[in-house]
Amino acid sequence: MISFLLNDKAVHIDASQADTTLLNYLREERKLSGTKEGCASGDCGACTVVVAHPNKQGSALEYRALNSCVTFLSAIQGKQLLTVEHLAEGETLHPVQAAMVDAHGSQCGFCTPGFVMSMFALYQKDNAPNREQINVALGGNLCRCTGYRPIIDAALNACTGAPSDKFSRNQHITLEQLAELDNSDSGLPALLMPKNRRELSVAIKENPDARLFAGSTDLALEVTQQLKSLPKLISLTEVDELQDIEETEDGLKIGAAVPFSKMETVLLKHFPALHELIERFASTPIRNQATLGGNVANASPIGDMPPALLALNAVIHVDNGSTKREINICEFFTGYRQTLLKQGEWIAGIYIPFLSAAAQVRAYKVSKRQEDDISAVCAVFNLTLDDNNIVQRLNTGFGGVAATPASDDALSDILVGKDWTLAETFEAGKNVLCQTFSPIDDVRASAEYRQTLLVNLFKRFWLQTNQHSQQIETRVHTYA
Repeated sequence: MISFLLNDKAVHIDASQADTTLLNYLREERKLSGTKEGCASGDCGACTVVVAHPNKQGSALEYRALNSCVTFLSAIQGKQLLTVEHLAEGETLHPVQAAMVDAHGSQCGFCTPGFVMSMFALYQKDNAPNREQINVALGGNLCRCTGYRPIIDAALNACTGAPSDKFSRNQHITLEQLAELDNSDSGLPALLMPKNRRELSVAIKENPDARLFAGSTDLALEVTQQLKSLPKLISLTEVDELQDIEETEDGLKIGAAVPFSKMETVLLKHFPALHELIERFASTPIRNQATLGGNVANASPIGDMPPALLALNAVIHVDNGSTKREINICEFFTGYRQTLLKQGEWIAGIYIPFLSAAAQVRAYKVSKRQEDDISAVCAVFNLTLDDNNIVQRLNTGFGGVAATPASDDALSDILVGKDWTLAETFEAGKNVLCQTFSPIDDVRASAEYRQTLLVNLFKRFWLQTNQHSQQIETRVHTYA
């Protein structure tokens, strides 16, 4: 049974298909049609809803916007689910709804409920966001007729500080209601939700054909895009051991089921060079669901994080309930969508060793859209030089150029010991990169374009890390 609050009413689901999406549940079973289906792939934001859950201390609610089209029912276990129908107080619009009206932020209206829900999640944060923060919060919502200026204006006008609405006033009541929900038997007959590694091990052994998932932002596409049926699923979101983030003396360990939005702050504290890569990883609603473990486990050759993890020498922690082992990520991917995971094993966490003071890291992503898009090529470089600019080590990670995320060991081998500032060093690396990979043509990019990008991104990295010796100038033009 899955128990949650739909607005302020307790709901208990005891019979449903394992692969029922939150969008289909709301529209077909609850008749809440304000939540729209646009792309059914987590790209457009028309299906955005908000989920609230107690913070770690249990003293306040945290609000997250989700794409309901790629979210299975397990995501709302023990939480409060809110849709656009729940925001108004009687005949009085919620402040974010009123701001949309006042700023003329809606024309056809199809995308408006999704924008309103993303804005509502932002409204519940106890701060006044600037324009850049608003752009990030609304980055997963697409508008095809109104234009974004009035919508952003609405967010600026509404999200001005501490929330003041019925939800903030009734927060203590909601917390009490959530505490009273019976979470002892979470899940459905075909949707298992184990709470620890022992229960997870048993669930896998008893259901060897069941698919494992955490955020479901990738797996759900098999249902919505390929029209597959997933009769048996095991959710990892309730497994305590997969939810931890641990900072040690030597590195950072991130639990496999930790959402990107939860790990972002601590990850960027230690690896600030990944900022653009993380910010351009899908959108806020997707980052609220998607997990690092899932991004690694699906072994996609165009996943954003595996190239970074390869360049940073990450280690994959694997578990089967009785035995744990560690796999260097450079060995983890064995073929297209294939890994070293054995039957009954799962990813428990990802360990990323801290960088030395001399390390220089850059991460580049090239895609057709700046935001919310899959990369044509992703390249991450991790360079260490000695005091004389001699290459001590160069670790790399690339996506979009092979059947798996890949490193280029030959590039490192030929450059170690060379003077990084010399043009001959760049040429030697360029010649290696031109021969290492054989990219393919697809809808995102041609093989020739990808090959050219590899060399150009390497040159960009070489120039950026050589600015002290290359007389690189940035010219600023002013216009009257």
